[in-house]
Amino acid sequence: MASSPPPRAPFAETPATSRGRKIAEPHSRTRTDFARDRDRIIHSTAFRRLKEKTQVFVAHEGDHFRTRLTHSLEVAQIARSLATALGLDPDLAETIALAHDLGHPPFGHAGEDELQVQMQSFGGFDHNVQTFRVVTKLERRYPRFEGLNLTWETLEGVIKHNGPVTDQLAKPSWAAIKEFDAEYDLRLDTWASAEAQVAALSDDIAYNNHDVDDGVLAGLFNLAELAEVPLIGPHVKSARADFPGCDPGILRLEAVRRMIGAMVDDVLAETARRAAADNVRSPEEVRMLGHALVAFSRDMVEDLGQLRRFLMDRMYRHWKVNRTRSQARRILAEMFQLFMAEPDVLPAEWFARAEGRDEAGRARVVCDYIAGMTDRFAIEEHRKLFHLDIWN
Repeated sequence: MASSPPPRAPFAETPATSRGRKIAEPHSRTRTDFARDRDRIIHSTAFRRLKEKTQVFVAHEGDHFRTRLTHSLEVAQIARSLATALGLDPDLAETIALAHDLGHPPFGHAGEDELQVQMQSFGGFDHNVQTFRVVTKLERRYPRFEGLNLTWETLEGVIKHNGPVTDQLAKPSWAAIKEFDAEYDLRLDTWASAEAQVAALSDDIAYNNHDVDDGVLAGLFNLAELAEVPLIGPHVKSARADFPGCDPGILRLEAVRRMIGAMVDDVLAETARRAAADNVRSPEEVRMLGHALVAFSRDMVEDLGQLRRFLMDRMYRHWKVNRTRSQARRILAEMFQLFMAEPDVLPAEWFARAEGRDEAGRARVVCDYIAGMTDRFAIEEHRKLFHLDIWN
């Protein structure tokens, strides 16, 4: 018999008390406002493009590695499960999880690093800000407004799921956030909802686990090496003890599955402890708490730090990954510089956006165009622009 869901937490957000949308709209007859936000994100162009954007490996390197799309789906699944177990609104947590990577450019962190370099003199680049710009401006699907016109709670979660962001506002790359906030106050000096915090922790759970999985699959390290690494090591050993002689591929998946479960259980226990210790009774108290409500325990943070150091040394800085990063950065740098020098080679829609702007405005249009590309499209676009054997 399936267990009943826990009672709703007193600090959970509810659609009925939402602060609404910047531009008022009639409510849906069939969905809550948070569920409607989720559906708008799923139907967006930026969400579809995540299928060929990657984080560590480039999309053409293999079909078995995670993409931004599969990662976002994994984060959303974990977020929904965590939110349900904590008595929070699962639609809001899932929505923020699905949206969190919409602003990432092609080629993962290498792409972001290169756009930061190219945009250094033109206001900078930040993938969190770009995500916000995607959902508030760049998506063009509705006759009455730019963006997706998401609820206040979703927008708050998109931009400050990791905590208050007032310390970021002095950065040129955050100018778009300051401008939007001046018209529609997102309370950037407070923490976000518990649902947004769930989405943030779910991201940590998902990417650390799938980077372990993808790293073994890519041959960058093996299960024997992982057996000595904190957090994942005990699960490798316990899975091997429980299933001696098991196929290594199945054993890898079982160890990762157990690590996900352990991290989820840790978040549930630590969040319950904090909620009781601080006697949190409302969503407003979550925002004013002064620290995160949804969190890992101290021991989990320590183990997670050691795992990340292992991944940094053995995966993120591996020479094969470095070579791909180098290629990716050259592709984006060369395209950016060409589009700045010759904007009339941009597709007609993007040239129209760039025409008549000053240099900084043109750079932002070029950046938006490149940031929206998938890995595969960026590679093909570069070939068409720089290889004389490609003419169409």
